[in-house]
Amino acid sequence: MAGFVFIVDRKKDMIICSGFNVYPRDVDEVLFAHPKVLEACTVGVPDPKRGETVKAFVVIKPGETLTEAEVIEHCRKSLAPYKVPTLVEFIDAIPRTAVGKPDRKVLQTKG
Repeated sequence: MAGFVFIVDRKKDMIICSGFNVYPRDVDEVLFAHPKVLEACTVGVPDPKRGETVKAFVVIKPGETLTEAEVIEHCRKSLAPYKVPTLVEFIDAIPRTAVGKPDRKVLQTKG
């Protein structure tokens, strides 16, 4: 809509990949749509070529199996190439802040 600004995520959470702005929430929503994903959270990690790259932390639903390649392929179907995670790490639980939101700072230190 002309004349309106929409804020979709926190600016400090934004990932800058090769000059493109990637909002983690955009990638998270695509990951949540995967039927085997229970939780997901994306962060930016340093990359020598791109400045930053997208890394996805994924919690798989109990009893399911999922590979890094399957996660990346799922994202390729719905995201622009620069938004697709280049790294995927499977973890048992997403760390949370006191308010209950995903703690991206903790995940970035895991990098």
